[in-house]
Amino acid sequence: MMTKQRHLSSQPESGTLFDEMLVVMAQNGDRSALERLYQRWNIRLLRAARRYCGDEDAASDLSQDCWLAVLKRVGTLRDPTRFRSYAFAILHRRGADHLRHIVRERGRIEDDAQMPDPSCAAGQSDGAAIAQAFSALPPDQRLAAHLHFVEGLTLREIAEVQSIPEGTAKSRLFHARRKLKAALDPNPKENLNDQS
Repeated sequence: MMTKQRHLSSQPESGTLFDEMLVVMAQNGDRSALERLYQRWNIRLLRAARRYCGDEDAASDLSQDCWLAVLKRVGTLRDPTRFRSYAFAILHRRGADHLRHIVRERGRIEDDAQMPDPSCAAGQSDGAAIAQAFSALPPDQRLAAHLHFVEGLTLREIAEVQSIPEGTAKSRLFHARRKLKAALDPNPKENLNDQS
């Protein structure tokens, strides 16, 4: 199922070329090209922000903060073909800042108390179970998994977005995949035997 999602969310070559053209036009001062980039990418950045934050209001704020940074700095993007990883990298940095702010304000992240129990996922519909399993992942693994399974980014792109080595990106995906599988497996005892 995740392979199918990844395939469906992968952007076709023509979409990548169109984004590249819009970035170049935006870098040359075309405001309508910036608006078009926003129309094409806002829903994807908002969806990633929801995965990262877990809270609708915080995700909306994070997405808007990301767009403000994109609008201010699109002229500094040297390679217009890299817009996808550029936008997600901004989202990741702003999201990390957001999480650090929560930690400073509250002394600790209170998400653990509000996190749903992933073992309850088996009795739910597939979509709700997947959403619940995703929300139980740590933020860095959640973002890596979202970027890979939903947005179709490669390991190299995920590493670039999260400013980490490719090996760390691979490790985050490995652990996220393992946790998602465990959370979605109706037979947890069999799952424990598979891990040995």
